[in-house]
Amino acid sequence: MLVAPSLLSADFSRLGEEVAALEQAGADWVHFDVMDGHFVPPITIGPRTVEHCRRYAKLPFDVHLMIENPERTIEAFRDAGATMLSVHVEATRHIHRVLDTIRQAGLRPGVCLNPGSPLALVEPVLHDADLLVMMCVNPGWGGQKFIDGSLDRIKAARALRDRLNPSLDIEIDGGVNAATGRQSIANGATVLVAGSFVYSHPQGKKAAIQELR
Repeated sequence: MLVAPSLLSADFSRLGEEVAALEQAGADWVHFDVMDGHFVPPITIGPRTVEHCRRYAKLPFDVHLMIENPERTIEAFRDAGATMLSVHVEATRHIHRVLDTIRQAGLRPGVCLNPGSPLALVEPVLHDADLLVMMCVNPGWGGQKFIDGSLDRIKAARALRDRLNPSLDIEIDGGVNAATGRQSIANGATVLVAGSFVYSHPQGKKAAIQELR
């Protein structure tokens, strides 16, 4: 399993230092939450921020686009230093085309699913993705509680993955702590995104990452 701390809970006035600290703490990936004020209410960061953070770490950058018309930004995030680029199936009419464009740009494509959306929406494109991002909270804000029923959805997603694309990573995003992380992995997840848990841990980021492992 991999741990991908989310910068959504970090100090935005010193993001470069925060990225470097995550690398030193043993994170596997760094997770960037990109929000546009339309697909979700908040507005966060764009390609320029990712570009500046890239100077501070060599870790894979896991960029999660919570934006409408994500196809417009693929090249910009590629040039900024993203490694993975994940888009919501609910945010585009042409998810297959977008995933293919991401791969053609040299990035690992991911498809994201909101907690209220059925798995059937992503089933047709799982073989085109490297990553399935399962939202276990409603996207937009950090610090939310892990939604009841998410574990059953993770288990069902793992069954689809094993049948359709055994190399697919299943990433869990939202409400992840030591307990929900352990349960998610037991039900088939392979990557844990954790923001509040990592940044509020009383013993610091390294201890939080080790506890998740």
